[in-house]
Amino acid sequence: MPQSGDPLKIAQIAPLAESVPPQLYGGTERVVSYLTEELVRLGHEVTLFASGDSRTGARLVPCSRRALRLDPAVKDPLAHVVLMLEKVRQRAHEFDVLHFHADHLHLPLFRPCARKTVTTLHGRLDLPDLAPLYAEFHDMPLVSISASQRRPLARAGWIGTVHHGLASSVCPFNGSPRGGYLAFLGRVSPEKGLERAIAIARAAGTRLRIAAKVDAADQRYFRDEIAPLLGDPLIEFLGEVSERQKWDLLGNARALLFPIDWPEPFGLAMIEAMSCGTPVIAWPHGAVPEIVDPGVTGYIVGSVAEAAAAAGGIARLDREQVRLRFEERFSAARMARDYVQVYRSLSERAASAA
Repeated sequence: MPQSGDPLKIAQIAPLAESVPPQLYGGTERVVSYLTEELVRLGHEVTLFASGDSRTGARLVPCSRRALRLDPAVKDPLAHVVLMLEKVRQRAHEFDVLHFHADHLHLPLFRPCARKTVTTLHGRLDLPDLAPLYAEFHDMPLVSISASQRRPLARAGWIGTVHHGLASSVCPFNGSPRGGYLAFLGRVSPEKGLERAIAIARAAGTRLRIAAKVDAADQRYFRDEIAPLLGDPLIEFLGEVSERQKWDLLGNARALLFPIDWPEPFGLAMIEAMSCGTPVIAWPHGAVPEIVDPGVTGYIVGSVAEAAAAAGGIARLDREQVRLRFEERFSAARMARDYVQVYRSLSERAASAA
């Protein structure tokens, strides 16, 4: 490992389901993109293992022809992931740090070089199957994306918590929104609370614009529970949107509704909205209390009635202050600096163990 201050040779290993950055929905791949580009800007030597349609200022090692979710020719996604891990293994000696972002499939393969790896876990960790797995691989260094996320696996190999960040230009500030509507951005699934969002908009008498992906596993839920609600003239369903469409949706909204009903590990949509200056109205689950500053960047509520009341008074919040708090807490530059500290701590841990 180089000395403190020296540039690092870093491998970023992304999921292959989406490109980096994703064309449509894809929170993890979006974060990997922001981190990779900021590390390059800081002068580090970065190699990105990702789908072949990814775009980056780092060296790209294509590990599939295109994003697996968008490639109808792909029948066995796991085959592509295994091939990517073998490409990383063959080149592992070239890097100071191997930074994994794709769950736990790599753990047994890279255990022999655990001291130069770090794995950011991007998903929920309260599933009972995970406890014995991470108890076995306690020597593999892990990073959580919120303090809330790591609680179910308190004894895993945590070496840090790094909140997500994004480049300040990604979701431009809009101090004068034109829309007069509330926004919902995410997936259509029961835990994301889209039914609540619709109920909030109706209670507030305010339009709701919904930008959401519907996974195959949630098609029945969408058909049976959500589609019947879309006939209301206050409700507009946009489906998946591009990056540019997302800027417009969030920037012109009065507020982002985040009425989740699950232990959200982070919630990237919240800081995307804050970057635009748009406040957030959210339920107090998962990482929400770590992200939303009540009375500054939004409100944390516990019922549809509270949320509707918050929506009615949301104009009292200063959008410039929302953007300022975003810049202070959730920039890509801050995220990259935090990760560089994690990378350098690996060297210190290895030296201490030796």
